[in-house]
This record gives sequence, structure tokens and C-alpha cells, in this order.
Amino acid sequence: MYGPGIAVCARPELPASERASRHRHTRDVVSARPIAVAADTPVICSAGGTDPDLLAHLRDSGLPVGTDLREFRSEAEFACRVTEAISDGLLLSMEYPQPTALCPDERSLKSARLVGYLNNKASITTLVDPRFQADRSTVTRDQLAAAAPAEKSWVLKAATNDAHGGSLDVYLHRAMEHIELPGFTDVLDEFVVEEYLQIQHNWGLQFYVGADARARLLAVTEQRVDVTGVYAGGRFGAVTDPPAELLAECLAITQRAADLGYRGLCSLDCARTKDGRQVVLDLNFRITSGSIPLLALQSIRQDALDEPAESVKLTVSGPLTDLLDHVRPVLAADGLLIVAGHDTARTDNPVRQSTVQLLVFGDDPDEVTARRRTLEAKTAGKARLGLSVSV
Repeated sequence: MYGPGIAVCARPELPASERASRHRHTRDVVSARPIAVAADTPVICSAGGTDPDLLAHLRDSGLPVGTDLREFRSEAEFACRVTEAISDGLLLSMEYPQPTALCPDERSLKSARLVGYLNNKASITTLVDPRFQADRSTVTRDQLAAAAPAEKSWVLKAATNDAHGGSLDVYLHRAMEHIELPGFTDVLDEFVVEEYLQIQHNWGLQFYVGADARARLLAVTEQRVDVTGVYAGGRFGAVTDPPAELLAECLAITQRAADLGYRGLCSLDCARTKDGRQVVLDLNFRITSGSIPLLALQSIRQDALDEPAESVKLTVSGPLTDLLDHVRPVLAADGLLIVAGHDTARTDNPVRQSTVQLLVFGDDPDEVTARRRTLEAKTAGKARLGLSVSV
């Protein structure tokens, strides 16, 4: 996809001004996602994702596990791995914007400015045809209260070119409910206030731009959302097709990014509303939690790509070994695949957390959903792990 001489770094830097525990787990987990499908592409990744037992699981599943894993255990080691890769003559595919002092633009497959711009929630108005845009406005902190009143429903997003730990969640407010603004409103100066839509179908369209600068569709996936409307996992395979004109617009958006110099994977979140509108909601120009399960399934079971599948992420406060032991009996049956994992015990992160991302697949959508829910419920019942489950 990227061409030769490329190293992948799917993690934002942790600024020296930010305490080590803040968003650290999120940053390190996203760095580990590409490991399962990297093959001979060098990957700068957290040591939490290179646990030998985990890698053995991935290899035993037939996945093309990375053979050039450049692991780090601390923020200082992360910077060293980046510097070493540059010294080795590799171009870096930074999935999040990095400081140019760490990775100069001339050593990047795509510049920090470009990656930041493409992922800025305010930039969508310059990349998406107005016919497919929701009503939105960019406001300052001083304007936020007036633009987002309690008596109306709205969606709040961050407007920034910076990564901020890859943790800038979308905040949804329903009319007359209590407003509890997210943490990013304390550190950013601009925000996007977007209309609250009644969504009928919610897609994550997976695209990629190869070395030839041509945008291509990888797959159509659907998004599961929780009761608050936040992303909770993906559905793959047997999904509802988006309207042809919406799919064509998303391909055109990706090609616009390619023409600006973007290379790599991306996921475009879009929807059809209950009143029939077709809307592009978010542009995610980076490796996402939807692309890795898809690439993993493509690697080992191409015949299953058109069958129902759902992704799930389990996070616990105990050791990764215990979490793997917990899912091991289920792994013995066909239709479950580990695609990523991470254990903070292998890093200097003071917060103990372990994460496993899995793909549940089969030939019956209801049965796949039932197995995914059972897996979540059984894991949540393991109180001895001090468990919290997230997807």
C-alpha cells in the first residue's frame, strides 16, 4: 500500500507538558493496531503490543504479523525509535501529526500539516460537497455558550490540527438535558457545533490511497453506536449498501486528499438520516479501529469478507495474560479472531490496563451479534480482574 522504504507510526506524541498517565493508554494502543497485518513493513509500536503470548496468538491465526517491530516502553524511547527510523533512511507514515522537530516534513510520507488539516473537524467544509454536509459552524470558546444552548440538541467536536492524544471524542447533547462539556473545551480555542441528526444508517466507508496516489474503496462497514451515540464498534461483511451518490462523494473526498499528498488508510463516517438526507459526518485520515479487523480478515479468510462480522474491544485492569486466558476457550471455535492487543505492564505507564481487540464472524448476523454480546457480558462478569469493558 505505502510502497517500499516506509515505516508506520500510528501514535501521537505525548507532550512534555502533559502528565504521563493522561491519554497514555489510548496513544499506545493505537500504535499497536498495525502489528497484526504489518508483514515486513517496519512499525514503531508500544512494547505493550508485542507481548510474546499475544504475538503467538496472532501468528497461529495465520496473520501476517510484523517482522520489523520497533518497540518503545517510554516517551523517550518513542522519540528514539522515530529518530532511528529516519537515520535508517525510512520515510515515516505518521498517522497523527508529529512535531517537525521530531519528524521533519522531508522525512514524512505525508506532512504533519496535511494530516492535521485533514483530520480537523472544521476542515470538512472544504473537502465535502455542500450537498452532503450537515449544518455546522465553527465557534470560539467565548461563543460556545450561545452556539450550544441547553434547550436545543447539538453535537460538539474539536476544531484543531493537533492530535491531543487521539482522544478528542465527539460530544452529543439532547435538548433540555444537563450539559457536561468534554475536557477538550478546557484546552482548545475553537470548536465545531453541528446539528443533531436522526440517523437511520451509519456507515464507516474504508478507503486507501496507495503509492500511485489513487483513492480506492477497501470496504463498506457499518458503525455500532452506544446509547449516547458514540462509536462502539464496527459491522463488516453483510451490511446495508450506502446510496451510490454518497459512495461516489466519499471516493471523491478521498481523492481530493490524495491530490493534496495523502497516502494510507482512511475511514469516512457518513449516514442516511430518517428524513432521507445523505450526510458525511467525519473524516478520519489515519489507520482506524475499523480498518485493521478488515485487513486481518482479508489476510486469512477472504471467503468470509462478505459474511457478517463485528469488532469488539475488551479493556481490563489486569494482566493481558489473564484476558487472553479468558478468551482462549472461545478462540478454539471458528469465527473469532484477535487482531490487536496491549498491556501497559510492558511500558512505563503507571496505570495498569490490558486491551484486546477481536473480530467475531460467521454466516448469520444475529448469531454473530449474540456471540459478541456474550463475550462482552462474560468478560464484564470477571470481577476478579477489576474489569471494565469498552468497545
